[in-house]
Amino acid sequence: MKKTEGDDLRRQARMRELTTVSNLHAIQSLTSIEDADIYNSAIPADRKTPLNMLLQVNTSGEVQKSGLQYVDTETEAVDFPLFKLACHIIEHCPKLHLQGLMTIGSQTESLASSERPNQDFETLKRTRDILEGMFRTNPAFNGKWGDNGKLLLSMGMTADFEAGLRAGSHIVRVGTGIFGARRMK
Repeated sequence: MKKTEGDDLRRQARMRELTTVSNLHAIQSLTSIEDADIYNSAIPADRKTPLNMLLQVNTSGEVQKSGLQYVDTETEAVDFPLFKLACHIIEHCPKLHLQGLMTIGSQTESLASSERPNQDFETLKRTRDILEGMFRTNPAFNGKWGDNGKLLLSMGMTADFEAGLRAGSHIVRVGTGIFGARRMK
């Protein structure tokens, strides 16, 4: 089904409405500079702290999954949308705080994660390490990203949260385990 301009306007309205939730702690699915700017401009003036943002990274390469391309080296990272978005938040979005990275790994890796390390989680950790190294070399970025100089990782959902924790995840998403599966529309 093709998306229309009306669909995009409704999505943007939902994003703006979300920023009015006073106790909203973080958004874990950011993938574009355009969306960062929408969130940044929509945050109410009376909000006392910046809204935490985790950038969604597609570590599995699956086309049906959202997310930005992961990076393997600092050299390639400079030209990748992931690094550009991270820098944009730090430099141009004072109402947002780049807190970390999030991935939704492949089902294959999730099912095998009790037998061996989850490669999607390992890819996100490498990407984090590269970005942190790049941020640390820029004195203008000091104190403007992460949590105590580390990007947090959100890896693992209800089916593979234990593998996420073993891999060093700071955040796991277990809504299905608590609330049950979503109803399909």
